[in-house]
Amino acid sequence: MGQYETSKIRNLGIIAHGGAGKTSLAEAILYNTGMVDRLGRVDDGTATMDFEPEELKRKISITSALDHCEWNGHSIHFVDTPGYGNFIADTRACMRALDCAVVILSAISGVKAQTEEIWSWANEFEIPRLVFVNKMDRERASFLRAIDDMEKALGARGVAIQMPIGAEGDFEGIVDLIAMKACMYAKDGSGKFSEGPIPAGCLDEANRLREHMVEVVAEAYDALTEKYLETGELSEEEILDGLRVGTMRNTFTAVLCGSATANIGVAHLLDTICSFLPSPLDRTKAVGSHPKSGDIIERAPDENEPFSALVFKTTSDPYTGKITIFRVYSGVLNSDSTIFNSSKGVEERIGQIYELEGKKQHPIKQAVAGDIVAVAKLKETVTGDTLCDMAKPIVYEPAKQLLPVISYAIEPKTKADEDKIHNALHRMIEEEPTLESHRDPQTKEFIISGMGQVHLEVIVEKMKRKFGVDVLLKTPKVPYLETIRGTAKVQGKYKKQSGGRGQYGDCWIEMSPNGRGEGYLFEDKIVGGVIPRQYIPAVDKGIQEAALEGFLAGYPVVDFKVALYDGSFHTVDSSEMAFKVAGSMAFKKAMEICKPVLLEPIVNLKVTVPDENMGDVIGDLNSRRGKVVGVEPKANSQIIRAVVPMSEVLAYSNDLKSMTSDRGLFSTEFSHYEELPTHLSQKVIAEAAARKNGNSHA
Repeated sequence: MGQYETSKIRNLGIIAHGGAGKTSLAEAILYNTGMVDRLGRVDDGTATMDFEPEELKRKISITSALDHCEWNGHSIHFVDTPGYGNFIADTRACMRALDCAVVILSAISGVKAQTEEIWSWANEFEIPRLVFVNKMDRERASFLRAIDDMEKALGARGVAIQMPIGAEGDFEGIVDLIAMKACMYAKDGSGKFSEGPIPAGCLDEANRLREHMVEVVAEAYDALTEKYLETGELSEEEILDGLRVGTMRNTFTAVLCGSATANIGVAHLLDTICSFLPSPLDRTKAVGSHPKSGDIIERAPDENEPFSALVFKTTSDPYTGKITIFRVYSGVLNSDSTIFNSSKGVEERIGQIYELEGKKQHPIKQAVAGDIVAVAKLKETVTGDTLCDMAKPIVYEPAKQLLPVISYAIEPKTKADEDKIHNALHRMIEEEPTLESHRDPQTKEFIISGMGQVHLEVIVEKMKRKFGVDVLLKTPKVPYLETIRGTAKVQGKYKKQSGGRGQYGDCWIEMSPNGRGEGYLFEDKIVGGVIPRQYIPAVDKGIQEAALEGFLAGYPVVDFKVALYDGSFHTVDSSEMAFKVAGSMAFKKAMEICKPVLLEPIVNLKVTVPDENMGDVIGDLNSRRGKVVGVEPKANSQIIRAVVPMSEVLAYSNDLKSMTSDRGLFSTEFSHYEELPTHLSQKVIAEAAARKNGNSHA
């Protein structure tokens, strides 16, 4: 049995766009529940939940932070999630493991692109939620405008269960529309408040909002609707019950208000979290599948069921090592036990179990269904894996990963950095599953791909801090290719006499274009032994090696055929090496005649933009030599699909951000190669020549 019954657990996400006040709210929750003795502030660098050096430097949340608190006999595990587009993928992974959420809307800026995105994820994972309109004490704050914005942009039905008393500098408390009383908060950040009658200036508005609330709540279930239609009123108990049912079913969303930094309204929000949001027992059973048969399996959030959990986050700590964070869906997990990773098919040893408190870990003896806990030093387990009882295996589906949107080349500063780069990147990818890295076989560069420029800058900072690896970020080289459009018959003859044994190789080849994407084809058409069998593969090898080095600008030559049809040899001086050189000479001679051209990589681009930016974005794509192949409408936005040369969208992330005020989203994937227009080819060839000369002078 855990410290708390499963019915008293709340697994809560605090979610919103960047800058809405998620971390400030988390700090106020910790302070009000006695977990910390002073109110931490993001701007002062004193927040419990923002502790990574990169977060303190930028004053934003970069990674999800977990903590827990107790309120009115309930245990609330909560996750303070990032809201900026560069780091929002972490939010999605965490939401997969949560039961409920508080969505923060800024009373100043309302709904932003990231709010729309996380709201759609909350719908996808069927997460019941409350809305907290924050920053009511700031200039230009408007409670009703935020609700209106939410209904228009999110298609959500908002029902105010509170209203603010005053706004901006005059904000001093809230009206509880259920109990119809005023709660006036102290201005000292203590979170203390006194209850009293509603001020006369607020009464009309309070009555109007309460009437609307009762109308909406009456639709929660049939018996309530009937009661309301008969009497035109609902009791306080019926309103509370209707709000809980409607919230659980996502029929409507209750809206509260306050100021996290001034600690106004936070105590009431905590009450509402415990009253209206679901425990793990209120959620549907966890659904997974058998790792071998694929049969669907359900697990109830019950301590008597077999143990099962989903890993939704991995971090690395310089002292503790790798920390694996997971949500327990069923059964009990004891410290010092062995469990089964059904995703990998391996056993893992569990040592100490921890509850997370920001950057600190608090040891506990066991975790039960509904708990969110962490363990250290699991060898094979990564984010997205399922942990379970070996005798009763199950695999849960992890959150689908977002695709990286931007790539940079990384260059180690020293030889020592180069040696450590592989291990550092491997460790970073465990922590950041949206990070991808590979070595481009053509340009020989290390390429890392992530969710945006700031994301990759932070990765580079973390690699230096955590693993002592210092690298520079550079725009990656475009992997151009070369090919031919003409045919040629040429001789490659290598003859060398320099005392003693000479070298002699002689071949005639016909070189011609192959279909796009069909690669290289070598045909042996030698008859009568004019070139002995053992030397023919050497000609092929010489051509292939020369093709890798290119002809126009040093890029590999592709999609061509070579027929070896004649030649001669010397019984003493011929060798594999001589014929390899002859093959290479023939290739270079043929390239001069075969009308060589450069090919450029083309990508499929998918851009989601607000309606009002569509014209600008399409115009911009046309200017980048892009072809729009389709546009489909989505709520308040449009999805544009286009094919665009890769070279034109290497820095697209920042350009789209400025065109759409950071509300556009995009993804790319490689499509095919096309011939590069002549005027651009000349530029690429000139740059390659300059690089070559520069290197030869170095």
